[in-house]
Amino acid sequence: MNHNRCAFTLVELLVVIAITGILVGLLLPAVQSARDAARRMQCSSNLRQIGLALHNHESALGRFPPLGDYDAAGSLVYWSFHARLLPYSEQANLHSLIDFKLPISQQPQVAKVRVPYLLCPSEPNDRERPDGPTFIHYPLNYSGNAGLWHIFQPPVGQGSGVFLVNQSTRISDFADGLSNTVGIAEVKAFTPYLRDGGNPSTSVATPTSPSELASFGGEFKADSGHTEWVDARVHQTGFTTTFSPNTKCPYSFGDKTYDIDFNSMREGRSTTVPTYAVVTSRSHHVGLVQVFVMDGSTRSVSSTIELTIWRALGTRIGGEVFNQ
Repeated sequence: MNHNRCAFTLVELLVVIAITGILVGLLLPAVQSARDAARRMQCSSNLRQIGLALHNHESALGRFPPLGDYDAAGSLVYWSFHARLLPYSEQANLHSLIDFKLPISQQPQVAKVRVPYLLCPSEPNDRERPDGPTFIHYPLNYSGNAGLWHIFQPPVGQGSGVFLVNQSTRISDFADGLSNTVGIAEVKAFTPYLRDGGNPSTSVATPTSPSELASFGGEFKADSGHTEWVDARVHQTGFTTTFSPNTKCPYSFGDKTYDIDFNSMREGRSTTVPTYAVVTSRSHHVGLVQVFVMDGSTRSVSSTIELTIWRALGTRIGGEVFNQ
C-alpha cells in the first residue's frame, strides 16, 4: 500500500519562520507603544493623586505645605511636603510614625518606606538607597515646583514657585491663576548633582546655559539626587524651571560625563548663605515630562517647549498667562 505523507519542505519551513519573524518585528513596536501608554496613564494617575492630596491639605488647613521647615540654627533636616501630605493620601498609618519635631536621621523606619504613588512605573531605579551602614532611603519621581533659581535666602524662601522654604503659599498668592502654574513635575531618581560650593554667594542672574553649572563648583554626588522622599531639600523633593524639561546639564568627573542638578548650599546648612538651585524636570517617557497643574489637571509637556513658556508656568506671581 502507498501512503501519502504530507510535510513541510525545508524551503517552506524557512519561509514560515521568516514570515513569523517579520510579524513579530511588526508587532513588538505596537506592544511597546501600548506598554508606554499604560505607564504614562499610571504616571498621570500618580500625579493626580498627589495633587488631590495637595488640595485636600489646603482645604483642611487653608494653605499649601512648605517645601520644608528649618530651625533657627539651620542645622536639622526637616520633612518634605510629601511627608506632610501623607494623611491626605490614604497614608495615615505611615504619617502616624513621624515625629515632625525630630530630624529624619532619627526615624529610619519612615525613610526606608516605599510609597507606591511616588514612583513612576517607567523608573528603572525603583530600589532602596543605602545611606551609611544601617540607614536606608527610598527614591521618588515627583517633585514640587520651587521656582526659577533663587530658592532660599535665610531665614525664608525666595522662590517664585508653589513650594517655599519656611513659609506656605495660599490660593490667593497665585496671581497668575492656578491654571497657569505647574505644581508638581516628574524627576529622575538617582540624579547626580553638585552641592554646597557656596557659589553664587550673592545675587546673580539666572543661568542661561547648562554649561554654566560646572563653573559654580561644589561637592559632586554621583547618584543620590531624588532618592529621599522624606527630605525637604530641593535636590531631593523639588525642581526648578531654570531649564526646559529633559535639558542635559553636562558635568565631567573622572572619565565620565554626567547629567547633573545643582544646589549651591543645601537649605538648613547655613543661616546666612543663600540657596541657588538648578533641578531639572526629567522623565523616562520619551520626549516629554508629565506635570500636575495647580487647577487640578495633569498634562504632558514636550521637551521642546519654549523656555520662556516653561518658566512662565513655573511662576505663581509672574503675570504671565499660558495660552494652550
